[in-house]
Amino acid sequence: MDPIRYFNRHTGAIETEEVYGESFLRWTYGHPLGAISLNAFVKRPFFSAWYGRRMSTAKSAARVAPFIVKYGLNPADFADASGSFRSFNEFFYRKLKPAARPVDLDETSVVFPADGRHLGFQRASEIGGVFVKGQKFDLTELLGDENLAAKYADGTLILSRLCPVDYHRFHFPVAGTPGETRLIDGPLFSVSPIALRKRLSYLWTNKRTITPLQTENFGTVLLLEIGATCVGTIRQTFKPGNPVEKGAEKGYFAFGGSSTITIFEPGVVKLEHDLADHSSRQTELYAKVGTRMAHRA
Repeated sequence: MDPIRYFNRHTGAIETEEVYGESFLRWTYGHPLGAISLNAFVKRPFFSAWYGRRMSTAKSAARVAPFIVKYGLNPADFADASGSFRSFNEFFYRKLKPAARPVDLDETSVVFPADGRHLGFQRASEIGGVFVKGQKFDLTELLGDENLAAKYADGTLILSRLCPVDYHRFHFPVAGTPGETRLIDGPLFSVSPIALRKRLSYLWTNKRTITPLQTENFGTVLLLEIGATCVGTIRQTFKPGNPVEKGAEKGYFAFGGSSTITIFEPGVVKLEHDLADHSSRQTELYAKVGTRMAHRA
């Protein structure tokens, strides 16, 4: 299978993703015996809960230092010292210093909600290929609501994919007042392109959460978090009904790779040029939380 390549906005280069647990993923989603394991164990919440408990033990803290070195993370960005984490999971959902992720303050801009590899689509109804040509996006299944899907069908959708090596807290892309979060339960398939090239529908069958954000200048924005294998926990840290600033923390994922999806009403925003350009060629754009992903139309 082809390697996973993406364009890094910050370096200006096409880069190849170093996939955490790549051999296991390729076996699980590409081998007949792996498919048996996937459906019997890997997709089921108990598997992720079991793995999450392993990553929350004191013994797992020994994984932190080698992980930092292997994936070239910068401990100077961490809000807490790299030796202070009591488990690997605690390190995984670490906080960063505010200066490590400055937020674009232009009032007309919308910022990425998370560090990750992003795909943007100006109209959700026109998504005709994600990772593989011809894979259609099912907004009704994703939102679990036909009327809501009809309202946002021609809206702008941004898919942000987080890898295990990424910062795993997610933030508000614009200022506003968040409502209650709705949970749609489901299995926990991987959201790596290795899996999504096989079946994009994992995005709208996996466990996921939806939060409406009422804004002054961008309508009602839908903010979704998608669970994945070894990510059974999606923790919200905001308080519904309390106004938030652009870039404020919304919550975090526990161990594993995962995704967020941001959806705007039709005609409200226009994607940044580099995001639109690379997405049109099915190439993800790597960018950090707080940097621009769109602007008011």
